[in-house]
Amino acid sequence: MFKKNNKKPVFILLLAALFLILGACSNPNNESGEKTEDTESNESTHGAHSNMNHSGSSEVPEGLKAAENPKYEVGTQAIIESDHMEGMKGAEATIVGAYDTTVYTISYTPSNGGEKVENHKWVIHQEIQNAGDEPFKPGSEVTINAEHMEGMDGVTAEIDSAEATTVYMVDFTTTDGEEVTNHKWVTESELSPTK
Repeated sequence: MFKKNNKKPVFILLLAALFLILGACSNPNNESGEKTEDTESNESTHGAHSNMNHSGSSEVPEGLKAAENPKYEVGTQAIIESDHMEGMKGAEATIVGAYDTTVYTISYTPSNGGEKVENHKWVIHQEIQNAGDEPFKPGSEVTINAEHMEGMDGVTAEIDSAEATTVYMVDFTTTDGEEVTNHKWVTESELSPTK
């Protein structure tokens, strides 16, 4: 009878399987191989926001004044057009509070040793230590007095952008079913009317 060496084909099959498994683990694309909308911003936005405290208390920082004529009044509904967290974009929100202030995007390194967070949305003027009356300019270093994310409270952050606008505290259910209450903050430009 013929004696064949069966070890070589088995080794090749195992090696091929290993490459397939490693390739699947490292592929940040969707099944078709195309980049998804969130792939490029995953590390700086969604990855960082996985530690976000989505729900919060109804308390607001001292000195924050309710907006006199907000586009979206307390108790009304609006559609969220931003994606600070997974399942947020497209959700219907109930307006819990509306306030006129300056909002900032900030970059900082969390105090709990996590990776640097870039362009975090949003921190408001009243959540910055010793803020005073004048808004901060991009490039300013400030101390944050808010805990929207783990390791945020008390850190030194750099202001990336500043905008005077109306901000909203909202209740909503994410598109994958998570109930979020008193979420801080969504800006007026990140909301659209319900149909």
